[in-house]
Amino acid sequence: MRKHNLAMLMDLYEMTMANGIFGSDMRDTVTYFDMFFRRVPDKGGYAIMAGLEQLIEYFGNLTFSKEDIKYLKSLNLFCDEFLDYLKDFKFECDVWAVPEGTPIFPMEPIVTVRGPALQAFLVETMVLLTINHQSLIATKANRICSMAGDRPVMEFGARRAHGYDAAYYGARAAIIGGAKGTSNIKTGQDFGAPVSGTMAHSWVQLFPDEYTAFKTYAEKYPDSCTLLIDTFNVLKSGLPNAIRCFDEVLKPMGYRPKGIRIDSGDIAYLSKKIRKALDDAGYPDCAIVVSNSLDEHLIKELDSQGAQISSFGVGERLITASSEAVFGGVYKLAAVELPDGTIIPKIKVSENIEKITLPGVKIPWRLYDNATGKAIADVICLSHEKIDDTKPYEIFDPVYTWKRKTVTDFTAKKLQVKIMEKGKQVYTSPSVNEISSYRKQCVDNLWDEVKRFENPHTYYVDLSEDLYALRQELLKKAAKGEK
Repeated sequence: MRKHNLAMLMDLYEMTMANGIFGSDMRDTVTYFDMFFRRVPDKGGYAIMAGLEQLIEYFGNLTFSKEDIKYLKSLNLFCDEFLDYLKDFKFECDVWAVPEGTPIFPMEPIVTVRGPALQAFLVETMVLLTINHQSLIATKANRICSMAGDRPVMEFGARRAHGYDAAYYGARAAIIGGAKGTSNIKTGQDFGAPVSGTMAHSWVQLFPDEYTAFKTYAEKYPDSCTLLIDTFNVLKSGLPNAIRCFDEVLKPMGYRPKGIRIDSGDIAYLSKKIRKALDDAGYPDCAIVVSNSLDEHLIKELDSQGAQISSFGVGERLITASSEAVFGGVYKLAAVELPDGTIIPKIKVSENIEKITLPGVKIPWRLYDNATGKAIADVICLSHEKIDDTKPYEIFDPVYTWKRKTVTDFTAKKLQVKIMEKGKQVYTSPSVNEISSYRKQCVDNLWDEVKRFENPHTYYVDLSEDLYALRQELLKKAAKGEK
């Protein structure tokens, strides 16, 4: 895994705010910041948490070099005492987060940072860009893989990604979201993700003829031979030459072909023709792999046309999450802690209801039905509250408050785990393949109505009575101009 010191990857206002309070009484004020998001991408029913391992890595490598200090000094914005402080900077915050692979929903805290205001200011950008990017790609991958069903999806998007880090970490997030592998061998090397790839059209073009190209490849890789058959003409050239290669090269060597791939043309029509020809030639086990700007919508359309497809290679529309440009996570102050331990809740008020924040130190819980194992709802509670799952518990819609339900025979689980304690890592990230398995288990615990591709049921994210009352109290004070 690569080790980066990304301390300077931040918006300027984070540094100016830190410098601004450095010499004030607010410098060491303990704050609580929440990261949350407001809307599920693509109008989906849920999102997938990803990026936590890289966030932990960032926190653990957060120092400022001599070159960093020199550059900051050149801006003529910061006092010398503050720059001296940065020379010996040590991250000392506590951090909690929802584990990677967990289905997440709008408004609930997915990362919480507790620590001195100066330090909490400085990490905003990296918290957001790390979790936003990978959660966006993991969510998109989960949608695509859900539509593909039991057929494997491979991530093929490196050359279309928005830069090399987007390709590298995007492939990681795609595995978390359900992709069975990636073409990106750097991601495979560093994260243990399965890698896959065969040939490009240039391989076929390089040789004197298509058959020779196929023959050479089959002789080199007889146990994993997948041939790309659309360089010239799929049905008149590529497919007959592939079958000939299987007959004359692989079969005498005692091997079966792994598959053929098409990357252009009328995929639904071609796949049906190819399937029949392969079956007639004695290769019903030969997979048909397709690519060409696929996403969940095109996969659905191909299925509606009866396409005969064994697996998918998905590139640009996965690695860029092309249908939804941003995840939309935000990082907001939720509370201040006084030296005596008193918590002062903070709220941001807006005429846009969606932008009103949830005040106080909070813990999100997930309630599971013991009879079915399915998730009933999430409840955001204040930190002093505990949901006693041995007793009936009433949940209610925080907007339509008359909509209430009493749940019984359930198990309540906290969603967040502690990952940093006073700047020290206290959580070990699972492997990317373990995270993917965990994601599948968690998604299986959601009702089918929530997982529905179109018009999914809105999963309940409720507030505890105490949190709801606190928010209402602060909104009333804000309306009166009170602090």
